[in-house]
Parts: sequence; structure tokens; C-alpha cells
Amino acid sequence: MPPSFDIRRHRRLGSTNDEARRLALAGAPAGTVVTATEQTAGRGRQGRVWHSGAGNLHASILLRPDVPPARLGELAFLAALAVAETVDNLLAPARRVVLKWPNDVLVDGAKIAGILIEQEGTAMILGIGINVAHHPPDTPYPATDLAAAMAGAGAIVAVETVLQRLLAALGTGLAMWDTHGFAPIRAAWLARAQPSGTALRVRLGAVGVPDTIEGHFAGLDARGALLLDTPAGQVRIVAGEVVR
Repeated sequence: MPPSFDIRRHRRLGSTNDEARRLALAGAPAGTVVTATEQTAGRGRQGRVWHSGAGNLHASILLRPDVPPARLGELAFLAALAVAETVDNLLAPARRVVLKWPNDVLVDGAKIAGILIEQEGTAMILGIGINVAHHPPDTPYPATDLAAAMAGAGAIVAVETVLQRLLAALGTGLAMWDTHGFAPIRAAWLARAQPSGTALRVRLGAVGVPDTIEGHFAGLDARGALLLDTPAGQVRIVAGEVVR
């Protein structure tokens, strides 16, 4: 069964993921949530620094999924879907929230959140940051925040409101995953993805290593791998990053 959530709130932490890892090692149960008003050592995928000033959401959710190791990667899609639904429910209907493989959440083409999933023994830690009041000005990709995306709506959303909506969406997604497996999560993710046939470039190596492949988006396979149509045929990619 999906967990109930127990929120541990902090004013300042180095990293909510690091605190969640400490709690996991100490035996904290699934559903433990660590939040911080500010992170001093936030990080993203591939070791990138994640801007973590006050006014944004910084949360890490500890889970202990009873699934084979091969299925743990499905949590990245579940987390991205929960973030997308949270953001979508706060924006005007005309705004478009799009998911980009493997777990980027975009509003009108600009990144509004970061997701970092780490493992500690049998525990999985879903680190989620959502730009609520502001976004970093110096990213190598377009970025945005909820305040900017909601400009003109007449209200500023509170971080606590975003957290509660995120946990509700995550709880629903976990219940679906627990009962029906990855198939409905995959279908819901694809419904929010870039259209089939979109031209993509995928970096296969580490940042700074020019090892890329280009093709057209052909969906996800049953395990969440990216399918890319190329002149040489369809390619299945299990690890990489879609770049602009």
C-alpha cells in the first residue's frame, strides 16, 4: 500500500536528500518527508548545483518500494508526473505543462522543477525541487517559476500549498503504481510528453562529453527507456539526457 506522509520541516539544511538518507539509515519508515526552507548544498542530476533559496519548494520523500530492482527506475516517471499534475493544477488552462525524458517538467518550454532520485539500501529517496517564487537566472536552459507562470492570476501560491498538492498527487500515483504497475504511469506520462516525431538530441555521456545521438521521439518502451527513430533504425536509450 502507498504510505501516509510524515513531514519533517527544517529552516535550513545542506540537502534534504542527505537528511532523508540519514533517516533511511536510521530506519525511518516509507512516507517520511524532509523539507527545508533553504538548502545550502542542493544538487541535481549529474552533480549539478541546484539553486535552493527560500521561497521555493525543497522536499525529499523516502520510499521503501517492494518491487524488483529493475523496476525502481519507474519512480522517476511517477515523480515527474506528480510534479506535472501539481503545477498544472495551479496554472491557467491555457498554459501547457510538458514532460521531457527522463523527468524534466517544462512550462512553455522552460524548466520549472528538478528531480533527483537516489537509493540508500532498500530505500528510495525522491528529491523534488519546484521553483515557486523564483528561478535561477544563469541556467544553460530556459527556466521559470510558478510566480512568473501565474503572473496576472491575482494570487501568489504558498510553498506549503504546493507541497500538499504534490504529496496528494504522489500518493495517488503510488497507489496506481502499487495496484496496476507501470503501464498507467507510462500512459499518463506519454500523454504529457512532446508529440511523437519531435526531433530530439540525446547526450549519452557525461556533461562535457560530446557523445550525442539525434533522431525523432518514438515514445517509451514498457520499462521507460526512450525510443528514438534514427536513419539507422529505432534506438532504445536507457540512460542519457535530452538536450536543446
